[in-house]
Amino acid sequence: MMQANADLKTLNTFGISAKAAVLVMVGKTADLDELTRTPGFETRDWRILGGGSNVLLTGDIHKPVVRIAIPGMKVLETHGNEVIVEAGAGIVWHKLVMWTMKNGVFGLENLSLIPGTVGASPIQNIGAYGVELKDVFHSLDAWDIRSGQTRTFATDDCAFGYRDSVFKHDAKDRFIITNVRFRLSTVPDLKLDYGTIRDELSSMKISSPTPQDVSAAVVNIRRSKLPDPAVIGNAGSFFKNPTISQDFYDSLKADFPEMPGYPSAEGVKVPAGWLIERAGWKGFRDGDIGVHAKQALVLVNYGAANGADLVALATNIREDVMRKYGIDIHPEVNIW
Repeated sequence: MMQANADLKTLNTFGISAKAAVLVMVGKTADLDELTRTPGFETRDWRILGGGSNVLLTGDIHKPVVRIAIPGMKVLETHGNEVIVEAGAGIVWHKLVMWTMKNGVFGLENLSLIPGTVGASPIQNIGAYGVELKDVFHSLDAWDIRSGQTRTFATDDCAFGYRDSVFKHDAKDRFIITNVRFRLSTVPDLKLDYGTIRDELSSMKISSPTPQDVSAAVVNIRRSKLPDPAVIGNAGSFFKNPTISQDFYDSLKADFPEMPGYPSAEGVKVPAGWLIERAGWKGFRDGDIGVHAKQALVLVNYGAANGADLVALATNIREDVMRKYGIDIHPEVNIW
């Protein structure tokens, strides 16, 4: 389906109103092949849109916007306890999580309620509560915009990092992910030691949790901290947690002894939400833009905000955190 002068307000979770010169809905890989033969689309200079949960629109888009809506969820292979599940890039992520558990396949429960679609999950290497996509990833198929050929990416090909992948770097704007496969299991391997999962399970009066219980606990925690985009426009966490050297972290601890930090392969990861909150931005509001009152990582649109105003707010926060702590925090959200 092709629509001219399309309003994207309902297709991004910030709820920003912006027009696309042309919006095309893609329901299967063959649609991409057909699109390249359509007059006006031969250059393939497109904007690719999934669930719109990790994008901030700053104005009208004069390039064609291609929205990936490829459906489908199925079990591809079973080897003992190991199960390979494939999902179309247009599937809502949380729907896949619920489907796997319903079918007795586990490994995604800690990633419950993450907004967006399956196709965006490897780009961002989504993660939550001690699990990242790379931990359960098997492979994906991606359509090469330049050649029109489909290529399969294994884990090593994706160069996964913290909220990062090759699709943000060398493969950026070149590939359209069409299907993603996950390596899951019929035997639960519960991850309970990150964040407040155990506390939430305790409040739910559950002592011997199932994967479904873990999923429910994660959903409860996320809903208690993060605003519903249907009520308040947002894209979840706007900033990535920065990683600094151990020496720099130790020097900061001398001045800010309460500063949390978590060891990582690159040094020490400091929660961006803590930095923003301690810098005084939590709950900030100026007209229709603001920082959520319960989670400083979340920038919000209270109604009629525009993308440029939200970018200006993000810049002010970033500069303030740098002045106060000497740490540069980077947006996790794609800014168009």
